[in-house]
Amino acid sequence: MGSLAIPSELHFVKGIDPVADMNNGAVSSDIIEVGGEGIMFIYYKGVSTGGTDNAILTVLASDDTSASTTSAVPFWYKKVATTDTGWTAAPTTGFSITAGSSGLYVVAAPKDVFASTGYKYAKLLCTQVTDDPVVGCVLACVYGLRYSPQPASLID
Repeated sequence: MGSLAIPSELHFVKGIDPVADMNNGAVSSDIIEVGGEGIMFIYYKGVSTGGTDNAILTVLASDDTSASTTSAVPFWYKKVATTDTGWTAAPTTGFSITAGSSGLYVVAAPKDVFASTGYKYAKLLCTQVTDDPVVGCVLACVYGLRYSPQPASLID
């Protein structure tokens, strides 16, 4: 068997636990300190009740762990469920995911998008467009050379 090389500069954190009605209204991931080169969110939705679930995904920079002040930042995304669509730039207003069941998206915000805000924390905002309960979750990954873990109360 060959060797396995996994970059040591990846740190995964839960963003939103798996739940039956993930996009109920406007739901945010946990607030995570952005270290190293930036942050990625993996948004995964499974089966929706009627197959019409839709949401807008937005990345918010935050000044602290309670998100007392936030600012939407531009980011990159791609759909990777069945076919990798390649990276697409998203404006601060976010982008709309494809309606229906089963979708997997990677959202990436490099450290330079946070520089203009002066903030060092981030969260993914999922704003429901079509009310159709969907099972889903969000996983976050801080990538780069440095990661500063949050207190357990923020990530448990």
